[in-house]
Amino acid sequence: MIKSKKILAVVPARGGSKGVPLKNIKLLAGQPLISHTAQVIRQVPRIDRAVVSTDHAEIARIATENGLTFFGPRPEELSGDRVGDLPVLQHALEQAEAADGCHYAIILMLQPTSPVRLPADIDACIDKLVAGGHDAVWTISPIDLKFHPLKVLRIHEGKMGLWDERGHQIIARQQLEPLYYRNGICYAFTRECLMETRSIYGTNAGACVIDHPFANIDTEVDFQSAEKLMSR
Repeated sequence: MIKSKKILAVVPARGGSKGVPLKNIKLLAGQPLISHTAQVIRQVPRIDRAVVSTDHAEIARIATENGLTFFGPRPEELSGDRVGDLPVLQHALEQAEAADGCHYAIILMLQPTSPVRLPADIDACIDKLVAGGHDAVWTISPIDLKFHPLKVLRIHEGKMGLWDERGHQIIARQQLEPLYYRNGICYAFTRECLMETRSIYGTNAGACVIDHPFANIDTEVDFQSAEKLMSR
């Protein structure tokens, strides 16, 4: 809780990963992937309740063993690989509020696929959301200027060219506006953003720029990279 605002953390972990089967409970550094997220949550005392949203019994079992609450499986319509984050978060929020008899003012989304997060990353998102008066805050990381959209190339009808013709005006790196990408470490939302605005982008979004190494796992190679990073 912060300033009388109750905080709910939602850990989305469906069972149908195509790239790595049951990715969310595959071992990383000797522990199921989802357990790393559960451990970090325990280091953020302001979180009032942490729940897992899953459609898979084994994921639910491992998540509850690691301190996450499981209120019951996702409905089938929220279990496909093309289901967005918004309906999953709304469903988890409704389950938690019905069980706890309260409203949660702040909702965090903490995906198991970002296991190298710090408690400070979560705290920074919460503080930014509240102090900045935002309705959504995401953690983001800078894009290497070598991959800036104004320097991206494409091949069209056998010919190479710039994806964006404005790139012809770029002579020096200093001309490029810094850009960022979502790193999946933490998302924070107000209840109104999810339930009334019905968006994870909000209408007054803020950002926390993360500059420490992190992992975002989608493939077997990502698991190997995360292992090396965590061993350091």
